[in-house]
Amino acid sequence: MSGGVSSMGRRAAPPPPSLLGVFAHPDDESLLAGGVLAQYAAGGARTAVVTTTWSPTGHRAAELEDALGVLGAGRPRMLGYGDARDESSAPGRPRFRDAPLDEVVAQLVVEVREFRPDVVVTHDALGQLTGHPDHRHTHRVTLLAVEAAGFAHLYPEAGAPWRTGALYSATHPHSGVGDLAPLLAGVGKAVLSVPDAYVTATVDVTAWTGRKWRAILAHRSEAARERSLPGLLSRAGQEVRDRVLGTEYYTRLGLSPSPGGLTELAI
Repeated sequence: MSGGVSSMGRRAAPPPPSLLGVFAHPDDESLLAGGVLAQYAAGGARTAVVTTTWSPTGHRAAELEDALGVLGAGRPRMLGYGDARDESSAPGRPRFRDAPLDEVVAQLVVEVREFRPDVVVTHDALGQLTGHPDHRHTHRVTLLAVEAAGFAHLYPEAGAPWRTGALYSATHPHSGVGDLAPLLAGVGKAVLSVPDAYVTATVDVTAWTGRKWRAILAHRSEAARERSLPGLLSRAGQEVRDRVLGTEYYTRLGLSPSPGGLTELAI
């Protein structure tokens, strides 16, 4: 983006890129990208979060609203589907993973075209640490929706097309699971991480860990559970917690076509 020119003849700084997070459950946004969301919002960027599961009228929606308020990410944007592992999450609605694919992609296209983000962040293909099926499906749906949102002839009823500049998956490299591995192993959960070379952005968010932690704690029902990551972090010492929360890892995923002119499928 190019900046304007001020009355003093100096070129004004370009506006910060807008950021949209797409995550499966209330609390994923705070755990996985809370630092970046807080950082962007503090810099004047527009930020928002779409949550694919849980009812917008339940207790977790109220907690999500509080967490987004801490992070400066606006109102909850909830698709309202059921959690794959909790039948009480969205009474009367299908599980997110069972809903027609075209239906859920269309709903996310609406959100992308309405918000018009420069950057989108979502789960990685592994399902972010524990491999939750809702995490994996949110990854798949986000990839489809972000690309589809840029084509006018796809989902024309969803608004004017919008092409996102960059798409990132929040992830953890093998070298970055450190304190997380024993925390999760203590409740029988494995850690799914990626080779270090898969990480294209390592973001130091230590300046935002306080706000990130307050957002995590806003998810009160999760922080009270014994096996959830917010609950595990609540019982961990601050030194461990700061190490876990102070760095966020992302992999940039391809959106723009490669330069033309190829005569074979180059690697």
